[in-house]
Amino acid sequence: MRLRFKNGSEIIFSGLDDVEKLKSIHGITMIWIEEASEISEYDLNQLNIRLRDACRWYKQIIITFNPISITHWLKKRFFDRVEPDCTTHRSTYKDNRFLPADAIATLENFRETDEYYYMVYCLGEWGVLGQTVFPAKTVSERLANVPQPISQGYFVYADDGVRITDIKWIEDDRNPLIAIYHAPEKGYPYIIGGDTAGEGSDRFASHVINNVTGRQEAVLLMTTGEKEFVNQMYCLGMHYNTALIGIEANFSTYPNNELQRIGYPKLYVRETLDDYTHKVRKTFGFVTNKLTRNTIIARLIHLVRSQCGLINDRKTLEEMLTFVRNEDFRPEAQEGAHDDLIMALAIAYAIRKQQRDCIEVAEDPATSVWTADMWEDYRSADRETKQYLIQKWGKPRNR
Repeated sequence: MRLRFKNGSEIIFSGLDDVEKLKSIHGITMIWIEEASEISEYDLNQLNIRLRDACRWYKQIIITFNPISITHWLKKRFFDRVEPDCTTHRSTYKDNRFLPADAIATLENFRETDEYYYMVYCLGEWGVLGQTVFPAKTVSERLANVPQPISQGYFVYADDGVRITDIKWIEDDRNPLIAIYHAPEKGYPYIIGGDTAGEGSDRFASHVINNVTGRQEAVLLMTTGEKEFVNQMYCLGMHYNTALIGIEANFSTYPNNELQRIGYPKLYVRETLDDYTHKVRKTFGFVTNKLTRNTIIARLIHLVRSQCGLINDRKTLEEMLTFVRNEDFRPEAQEGAHDDLIMALAIAYAIRKQQRDCIEVAEDPATSVWTADMWEDYRSADRETKQYLIQKWGKPRNR
């Protein structure tokens, strides 16, 4: 399984059923792995070691594959972050000038018969081909056009054990606990839905939603402890006009209780019937059970189908592509993936009705000049919200 050239060079062909068989190979100057999506990251690391021996010649590894699964280690290692000394190249069947016309016609036909299959297998978009809960085509199209955050970082503050004070925003692209897509606007009501670490997850997640437009404004994602999550949520809520905060309370009541203790002024309250007194009891936090979970996910699916442009965060959209139905048809994260961002977003939209309308009416509602952001909000809003925005901003003079 080798080709030997007259100048002494060789091409060695080998399978990777057992990478241990290759440990005796030395003097390699280049490795080409075809269908690299079929091997493990451990296999690649072992081959990389074989390449790093005493050879003094130029060394290179070429990896070729079809980017099918969005959860694959290849995406995480070479595309989600910058790998040192690595260059990526993307090509599709459209770049192959030797492809016969009948082969092109076969691939083009998938655009009509299975558009999502066409996007993944023919255009090389990352995705999954399982039974996705969210509309994969719609989500993939939004992924191709998502904006970059206008700011990334976290809040610093003074904590005396009783109150959070002296809140300041720190810009930090290397440690971006929070991604901000739209800054808070004076007078607007905001919602923050949160999902805590639990049931095998080590991530805390939350979303800020503009309660007038429904637009996703900011995202928090972190793996540190509950106390830091609570403090960042406090700062984020105060930053967005004292937003209504509703945090999932299935696995821990600490975040909601702690926010109450340190004096956060606007927490989501759910009503339950006391089994003993038969009176309505009010409790902080959102509980996801069999009924509420299905309801809030269904609402979020409907929003994605009709107004996916409201969602700005890439990680959230990528989670939607790995949110599938299991063997019992229960929607959940694909093995190896997360659903923290999805559940936090679903909670945010579910608690919107409890947020008061605190938007201020324009002093002169007759006419005004609208900015590009104002026009974007207006065009993506429903009929009732459009009337509300005109009352807020005045009739636009610039069409």
